[in-house]
Order: sequence, then C-alpha cells, then structure tokens
Amino acid sequence: MEIQELQEEIRHKKREKDVVILAHYYQQPEIQDIADFVGDSLELSRAAASASQGTILFCGVRFMAETAKILSPDKTVLTPYPQAGCLLADMAEPRQVEEAKKANPTARVVAYVNVYAEIKALADIICTSANARKVMEEMDGEKILFVPDRNLGAYHARAVKGKEVLLWDGYCPIHERITPASIDRVKKKHPDALVIVHPECPPAVTEQADFVGSTSQLLRFVEESDAKSFIIGTEAGILHQMRRKAPDKELLLPDPMPVCDQMKMITLERVYTSLKEDIYPVTVEETIRVKAEKAIRRMLEL
Repeated sequence: MEIQELQEEIRHKKREKDVVILAHYYQQPEIQDIADFVGDSLELSRAAASASQGTILFCGVRFMAETAKILSPDKTVLTPYPQAGCLLADMAEPRQVEEAKKANPTARVVAYVNVYAEIKALADIICTSANARKVMEEMDGEKILFVPDRNLGAYHARAVKGKEVLLWDGYCPIHERITPASIDRVKKKHPDALVIVHPECPPAVTEQADFVGSTSQLLRFVEESDAKSFIIGTEAGILHQMRRKAPDKELLLPDPMPVCDQMKMITLERVYTSLKEDIYPVTVEETIRVKAEKAIRRMLEL
C-alpha cells in the first residue's frame, strides 16, 4: 500500500480496536502523523500512565514500551519491532549496577529513563533529560549514582550544589557523534544560526551551545524564539514537529546528520502489522515491574 493508504488503514484499525498510538519525536514523519500523541520520554511516560484505551501501541525503542507496560500493567502494550533497542541502555547491566550500589552504600541511584526495566527496578528514582536536575536536587543524601549517561549526568550535576554525583560511563552514540567540529561545519555557512543541543551531547558541545534542553524543550525554544535560524544538536526526527510548529524558521542539523537507526527500525508497515495482528506484546516480570514502577512514580510525583 501507498503511505497515505497505509496511514488510513492504521487510523481505522486503532479506532476499531480501542488502541492509542504513542510515538517518540525521533520516529519517522509518517509514523508521527498517525500517532495520537508525540512526545519525549517524560511526556510519553505521562501519556502512557493516563491512557484510557485498552491497548497502547508504542512507536519507540524497547525501553520506552517497557515503561508504558510498567505504568499500565493491566493494558496490552505492543511494540511494532521488539528488536529496536537502545545502545545507551545496553551500557548498564543489572549486575554492574548492583556492584556499584554495594561499593557506594550511601549513594541514591538516579536512573535515566533510557534504561531497561531491570535497571529501573534497582533505582531509587527515574529521571528524564527534562527533569534530571530537579530530580538530583530533590534527592536526600549527599551522594548520587547517576546511571547510565555520563554526558547528561555531567551537564545537570554542574548546577547541583552540595551533592557528589558519581557518573556511569555510558553515552548515546548518536549524540556522542555531535562534536564541535560537526557543528562548526554548519555554523561557518550559517553564522547567525543559534546552536541548540540535547544534554546527551558531550560537554564540549553543551558548554558552547546557545541553549541546552530535552527534545520537548528544544521544540518549544524554536517555536518561541525570535531567532530565524537554528542548528539542532539532536536526532533528526525532531525536525518534523519543529517544521509544524515553526514553518518560517530555518532548521539545520550537524554534519554528519545525527540519525538513530534503532528508532528508524519502526516502520509504517511494522506498525500496521503489529496493530492488525496484535503481535509483539511487551512483558515485564512482575517483581521487577513493581520495583520499577515505584521509581517511576517518584519521578512523576515531582
């Protein structure tokens, strides 16, 4: 089927089956267009928790669909392609985190939402790129073990006073490849462009940026700014919503373009097949789910 025909079939099926479709900003434009809600990790966590439909079809990588299942255990959560993972999430293993907790018994574990359920279950609280600083500031105690993104953790830890933040040695390969040089190549051709980047970028990038924020914060900045040109230091998928919100703005990407191949494994055809055949339900072992939910709920309560 053609894209538009496939989109109409998906819209029909989701109404027929009482399904809500959630999609991350990094999904392909044709998938964002058929979603009931498009957002970043924090926004999608809230949408999953409040969804009234009996089934959630989650267009994102596996840890995101797991989060929806953790928050909505009585709902069916489908993922269009269960092999779509996250290389950042892969950098923290449960055994390693357990050993780090034993080595630092007074540290409170703050886990970035970009981890799998087993790691969430070991955390005291979850955070996202939008609220990591607030979560760190609100934690009791003087020591924090931040898992797994060293760049995100370092960026927010700089502003947190009176706490020692131990950083896990993990990173997002997509954001790690955004370097001062990759931005400068574009900046030379567009000297008036503001540089706005995600905090998963390396410190050499965030320290020189005009604005640093989560995907939703970057979107809002472009929409509200008086500037007309921007170099966007995050995954290319966010440009689809930016073009909708700010059609008069010039939107540029670093060179080379940051693209997450894991996110792009979710295709319109796979969404349709999962919806039509009710395949690839997400499961989380109940003892793990309960512990992980507690850590996520603590975040949502903030």
